[in-house]
Amino acid sequence: MAENHAVSTDPHTPSAHIATLDATSVATALTQRDTTSVEVVTALLDRIAAIDTADTVIGLRSVLAVDAGALAVAHERDAQRAEGHIHGPLHGVPVLIKDNIEAVGLPGTAGATSLVGRAVTQDSPIVERLRNAGAIILGATNLSEWANIRSPHSSSGWSAVGGLTGNPWALDRSAGGSSSGSGAAVAAGLAPCAVGTETDGSIVCPSSLNGLVGIKPTVGAVPTNGVVPISHSQDSPGPMARTVRDAAMMLEVLSGVSGLSHAAGDTTSEIRIGVMKNYRSGHPATDELFDTVVQALAGAGIVVGDSAAVAPDAAVGGDELTVLLCELRDGLNAYLPTRTGDGPRSIADVIAHEQAYAATELTHFGHEFFIQSAASEGCASDDYRNARRRNLDWAVTQCLEPGIDGWDVLIAPSYAPAWKIDLVNGDQGLASPVTRPAAISGWPIACVPMGLVEGLPVGLAVIARPNAEATLVRAAAQIERRIALPDAQRRPSFRAAQRG
Repeated sequence: MAENHAVSTDPHTPSAHIATLDATSVATALTQRDTTSVEVVTALLDRIAAIDTADTVIGLRSVLAVDAGALAVAHERDAQRAEGHIHGPLHGVPVLIKDNIEAVGLPGTAGATSLVGRAVTQDSPIVERLRNAGAIILGATNLSEWANIRSPHSSSGWSAVGGLTGNPWALDRSAGGSSSGSGAAVAAGLAPCAVGTETDGSIVCPSSLNGLVGIKPTVGAVPTNGVVPISHSQDSPGPMARTVRDAAMMLEVLSGVSGLSHAAGDTTSEIRIGVMKNYRSGHPATDELFDTVVQALAGAGIVVGDSAAVAPDAAVGGDELTVLLCELRDGLNAYLPTRTGDGPRSIADVIAHEQAYAATELTHFGHEFFIQSAASEGCASDDYRNARRRNLDWAVTQCLEPGIDGWDVLIAPSYAPAWKIDLVNGDQGLASPVTRPAAISGWPIACVPMGLVEGLPVGLAVIARPNAEATLVRAAAQIERRIALPDAQRRPSFRAAQRG
């Protein structure tokens, strides 16, 4: 069996008691008057200042900006609670959002200098839903710039605005892309939960690499208005948290769909799990741990068997890239003029801006995908329509529908352990292709931690049918309970190393 231990030493003792709490525990402590939102927010802001900013010893750089009004909102939430006015399940709970999501008081830059200083004038619908549920927006997290669509040679977790996010399990390792800051921040105890976005793997990857639960819901289940776009057919915001219960609670708020928290607590309903036997990470110890988990699930009485899901070939990836670049062109050209202030108004303007500020924007890798996107004819082209048709035929007709026939969910290993950061050559990690069919089809996918390999977290991916988030959550929760990782395997070691 793979190595399954880690030594955790918290780098900021005064906030350690808050840093280990999940969102449900924070909400319970607030309800029981064991703490206040002011105390929680103050502790987390102190923690961010102590371990996250670039000039600290650890310098995690997962939080791109804190909300200057967060403490004032915490006072409001405490006053409301004292008067018996509880707004929702996240009342008084701090939440971080990815910096490609618009929230008043935060930059909303997508990590790009093209959007610096172009103030956000209204909350995106998902931020509005979080605030209505009582959440305190603590800040915005760093990300792979433009959500990792700039270059085939990019390093996940780097942006021109936020710098390079490290992985709290080992600082010389990648935090994953593109919701790298959200993953690293929650793992490091800077907030109990966060919002990420996924186009293909951008919630699942950082969740896997940081030892978290992440859910990319069915495309369209959570609104994308006010989110810097890549792909209207694949983009989806979703929760990142320490437990399935927390992720389900957050997803209820983000999607407006009730019953997900109840599904996370369902320990009796039968779940039939199909194993995507052709989907391997390519990392022997990770795949061995996955096989051990599958055996444990079967031994616990869960119905488990092999699925007929077929793996993608190179043509599928080529078609997906064509679709994303065409949708990126049209999406950014429509979105950029909606932002206030001076700055790029089209993808061509962004390319010119980044060339003019190459020392800042192109210091480690280029923007080849932006150039290809700008040169495309967008979604009106035959190239786009044909590529999208072929993609859907593979993902839905050939892969997922026959693969999930007879099963409630499909599972596979997700990513190998976090790879060493390489700003010269870009990402060098191993992964199974499990995010691709879910991304192309728009079906929901979750990541659940399955243990440690080489002292680093690895995750298990779960796919469900479209709009079957309750089934997805129920399966993920039952898997989480059967794996039953001890606390020592859920807390990062903050292992220091010289970054590459």
